[in-house]
Amino acid sequence: MTKSIDQIDRAILRTLQRDGSLSQRDLADRVGLSQNACWRRLKALEEKGILRGTRAEVDRLQLDLGLVVFVMLRTRHHSSEWLDRFRRHVLTIPEVVDFHRIGGDYDYQLKVVTRDMASYDSVYQRLISGVELDSVTSYFAMETLAEGRPLPV
Repeated sequence: MTKSIDQIDRAILRTLQRDGSLSQRDLADRVGLSQNACWRRLKALEEKGILRGTRAEVDRLQLDLGLVVFVMLRTRHHSSEWLDRFRRHVLTIPEVVDFHRIGGDYDYQLKVVTRDMASYDSVYQRLISGVELDSVTSYFAMETLAEGRPLPV
């Protein structure tokens, strides 16, 4: 369901996606509102579930997390019970930063961020130990050209 927002709300969201650390005063100045009006809009965006907190952007390379792996999974199981068990299992693996059920040749796609191949092998072993999978295919990123881009609001 699309939530209705206007151009000012969109400007707030675009600005926050670029810099979530802005003070309320700076945000209000950038979008052309008073501080009180900006605060009311932020609260309304939170109440609608559109704005869900703020996060810090962390440079993974500075933390020695240089390996990005896209893991494509295929399964023969498609029951809601299996999916629930699978979801719970995958979410126990902190190196999995993105997790999608997809259409096409594969059923699920994971984005794994870790230090190196040995670290990825540990993630792989944890992944396959928890649930039955038909196939696991891993694609290793050679270079990151863009990551964590803002949503087009």
